[in-house]
Amino acid sequence: MRTETLGESGHLGEIKRGQAIRVAYLIATLELTFLFMQMGVMPYLAKSLGLDSVGFGYLQTTFGVLQLVGGPIFGRFADQFGTRAALILSCASGSAFFLLMSISTSIPLLFLSRLPAVFMHGLPGAQKVITDLTTPSQRADALGKLGLCFGIGIIIGSALGGVLSTKFGGGCPALPPHAWNSLRVSCFLPLTCINRTLINMSSSVGASQSGSVFSIREILRLMKFPGVMEVFIVKVFAGFPIGLFLIMFSIISMDFFGLEAVESGYLMSYFGVLQMVVQGLIVGKLTNHCTERTLLRLSVFVFAGVGLGMALMRTVWHYCIIAVPLVFAFSTLGTITDSILTKAVPSSDTGTMLGICASVQPLTRTVGPAIGGVLYQQFGVSSFGYLQLIVNVGLFVYLLKSKIPLREMKS
Repeated sequence: MRTETLGESGHLGEIKRGQAIRVAYLIATLELTFLFMQMGVMPYLAKSLGLDSVGFGYLQTTFGVLQLVGGPIFGRFADQFGTRAALILSCASGSAFFLLMSISTSIPLLFLSRLPAVFMHGLPGAQKVITDLTTPSQRADALGKLGLCFGIGIIIGSALGGVLSTKFGGGCPALPPHAWNSLRVSCFLPLTCINRTLINMSSSVGASQSGSVFSIREILRLMKFPGVMEVFIVKVFAGFPIGLFLIMFSIISMDFFGLEAVESGYLMSYFGVLQMVVQGLIVGKLTNHCTERTLLRLSVFVFAGVGLGMALMRTVWHYCIIAVPLVFAFSTLGTITDSILTKAVPSSDTGTMLGICASVQPLTRTVGPAIGGVLYQQFGVSSFGYLQLIVNVGLFVYLLKSKIPLREMKS
């Protein structure tokens, strides 16, 4: 009877963990949808307020810097106060972000609306839930399924953003109810649906943490664990040249490919579908049959091939073909490195590690416009491909010769 009771309680725990993970996927989908929605509306809103292209660049840089600084701090907050508290903080920050954006009637107020972005990290919060509730062998597959959320966010968010910007100009009439819905849905989902006993780790985590949430020393301490610095360097530099290209893509799509705004929207939807298929279905299956070391090397090798293809690219159809291995390499590298890095540190530090990982893209968005603009103006589109090829060939040779300590696991 005792064995049967334990079995029933274990089965109930599995059901609750599954429910919590599904809620995490839902929260990530909502946040990404809202994020891509504001990306579609923001250029028109900024233009209607009299902000020129240089000022808009400063606005985007401000957003990138805040996300860059806030990622590790948000991770430390999750480790010290629990995942539930971190998700509520992220959702509340997102609600304030959209509310301030909807009432922006001047350029200073528009810049002020960027401030809540420092704690707006729903995707790392969802990753923290998954990391807490999955075994190491299941982690890569579960993290990979977040690609479905990303793809849905790109498709729905970009479409809604385009409709709002076309129908309402700057999007101001439609944003107040949008901000209210994000406040109502995003804040109450973590409060009501995620079981406190499953992921609110504040009592056990807080005891093992030392220092302030803003302690840089505690954040940098994680880089000293075996293999962490090496894998993090690969994560940053493997996709950096492609990141520069994607930052400049709005200009490249007009000047190099000759696309109209509607056609660029179709191309973004194509990327969203690829992201859903590759990261949601293919990457998960690969993690069941290949070790993480093999997949890390494979992603870097494919990235090198993507660089060669981009160097030879001439039309938008070439780019559509290159996009398939590009999305595969991006998805595989992001999922595998996140999985490796969270396994390499103690469980009490996984939130901080995920916050550091989440700062990679804001870093590219912060320094990317200046570097990407110089590359494009001086050397053309092919320079992004050659840089991608050179960097990833070097990283691939490094991965073949180095002995990075990894946990060789398959599901």
